[in-house]
Amino acid sequence: MQAAPRDALPPDAAPTQAAPAAATPADATPTGSFRLAAPAPAGGPAPWEAPAQNGGSAGPAGSVGPTGSAGSAGAAGPAGSTGSVGPAGPTGPAGPAGPAGTSGFAGGTDSGGAGFGASSGGAGGFGPPSGSFGAGDGGAHGQAPVAGPGWAGAGALPPLPPAPPGFGAGGAGGAGGAGGQGEARPLQAVAVGLLNLSCLGLGYVLLRRWVLAAVCWAATAALLLLALPADADGVPVGVLVGYGAVLLAAVADGARRGLRARLPLGGTARRLALPLAVVLLAAPAGGTVAYGAAREEAREEAFQQSLLARLADADAVVKSKDGVRFDLAEPYYEEALGTYESLALEHPGSRAAKLVPERLDAYVVSVSAPYTEKKYCLAVDPLKHLRSLPDTVDESVLGDRAARWDEPLARSLYECGSAERGRSDTEPAREAFTELRALFPKSPHVAEVEKLVGGDLSKAAAPLTAGTASDPCAAVKTVETQRAFATSLKDYALSGAVADADRGIQKGVFACGTRQFRDGDFSDAGTTMDRYLKDYPKGPQAAHARSVSIAAEIADEVPEAGKKLPPATAPGGPRMTMVISNDAPDTVELLYTGPVTGKITLRACGGCRKYRAVDTAVRGFKPCSGPSSKYPKTTISLPAGTYHLLQKRAGSGLSSAGDTKSSKAKIEPGYSYTNCLYVTSLLY
Repeated sequence: MQAAPRDALPPDAAPTQAAPAAATPADATPTGSFRLAAPAPAGGPAPWEAPAQNGGSAGPAGSVGPTGSAGSAGAAGPAGSTGSVGPAGPTGPAGPAGPAGTSGFAGGTDSGGAGFGASSGGAGGFGPPSGSFGAGDGGAHGQAPVAGPGWAGAGALPPLPPAPPGFGAGGAGGAGGAGGQGEARPLQAVAVGLLNLSCLGLGYVLLRRWVLAAVCWAATAALLLLALPADADGVPVGVLVGYGAVLLAAVADGARRGLRARLPLGGTARRLALPLAVVLLAAPAGGTVAYGAAREEAREEAFQQSLLARLADADAVVKSKDGVRFDLAEPYYEEALGTYESLALEHPGSRAAKLVPERLDAYVVSVSAPYTEKKYCLAVDPLKHLRSLPDTVDESVLGDRAARWDEPLARSLYECGSAERGRSDTEPAREAFTELRALFPKSPHVAEVEKLVGGDLSKAAAPLTAGTASDPCAAVKTVETQRAFATSLKDYALSGAVADADRGIQKGVFACGTRQFRDGDFSDAGTTMDRYLKDYPKGPQAAHARSVSIAAEIADEVPEAGKKLPPATAPGGPRMTMVISNDAPDTVELLYTGPVTGKITLRACGGCRKYRAVDTAVRGFKPCSGPSSKYPKTTISLPAGTYHLLQKRAGSGLSSAGDTKSSKAKIEPGYSYTNCLYVTSLLY
């Protein structure tokens, strides 16, 4: 059966005049007329909507007017409602036409007419039309009914604006909300999930799920507390994994909840929800980038601090070696220097590398401190170290810090040698001057060394040369030490000073020997004169030195022989002969001193024997009693005077009288003398 148009009247319906308003109960329908339902309370369905049932609303049943004349039609319910059968009544005038989408049918019986509301949106007149918000076939959902002729209070309300597709399609029940479920909305689910992905739980805020939003806030706050401020180590992996799990769970749960949720948003807000969710992803992404940059900055800062720590350690090493002897501190200095070079070459752009030049200057100051303090001997090794730095340190790091130490090193070598030259151990001075000459041959300090050493030597030898030395023995030692020192300095022009020293020493040695003889140091005097004879065998005082040496040896056995120093020249006048024979199987030396001094040596007697001590005690014992030709003999000429003789056996074996025998003889003019030498022994 075709529904009549909403603006048409049934063909058999006569127009009626609107009845005057009368006070009737709110739920009563006056006979022969219809009225609109009272406005719905706030939050409830609109006057033209049915309460929500199973996704739709049912309109109020069409009412049957009071019993009237045949052919009157009952009022139809609103669009989408099921017409109700009104109670039977007498035939009366036709009621007003139902709203659009409902057909009113008049009962033609005396028992009254029945009104049916037929839904244009579905079969059987049950439920709202499906589809998007207000998209029913019978007209816009929620539109006020158009009053037909005879409708009490006829008129029309303006239509509501349509909702955007995909959002708020709550069916005939209204605009949708947090309560209730509609059809699946994938874009809405994506928007909610992305809003939760912003790390702020905004998807839950949109859904009004405050507890879950608070969980997201707490997780994000905990992450920030652990992550900020950013450091080189970053956030522990476990924390990141845990937070990521919470975040992904929030995204999945938010998307699930938002798929069918009714969001309390206007059309514009719904359209902006998804773009806003995408834009808000910039917050975590930007935060991640910013945190990564901050972490890299923290890493760089930590790295810079580690380099600065290495620099500080090297500085501390250098500082700790102040005042320490360089040979002990050198390994530590080299370690610090290696650190400086490594920082400068391997990390040239670092803050530590930029401080290396300053630290090298401080290093140089520390190492060269002995020179600054004028401790020249202690400064030699540090300055040599600084001068040799180009051999071990890169030139780009070192600069010209090694070139300026030539003069300080040359001066230190000169000053050190000068200070050490007068000591008993001249080796430090010799090393200093030798190194000065080798390293800086053209240095003015070389000429200063020659002047200094040569002048010292000539000055010390002058009293010996002049014979005015108060202690010739001590003066000889001093000059000899200085001469040895001067001769050890190779390539220095010191030959003239050395020659002066030689002349002074020659005279000084003889003067020392005579001084020792006069002082009764006969053994030392003999040793000194023997040395003179060895060093200067052709010296002008060699003969006299020999006499003093012989006399000293005799005087060492017979002190009386040393009362007078042997004369430098032999006296004149007559001389007497003395024949000396050797009746001993060993070579024998005979030393004599008196007006003249000398020594003779007699070879061994081949057929002679040693005499027993008891034999020499027998009366009438006479050595050399055999033929004269049997005994080795020699003849000497002696001026008159008293002589001390010392016989020395040159052979080996035991002797009762020892190896020497002294005697005394007086030589008088006009006589000749004989002397037989023999050796006694406990055994044959």
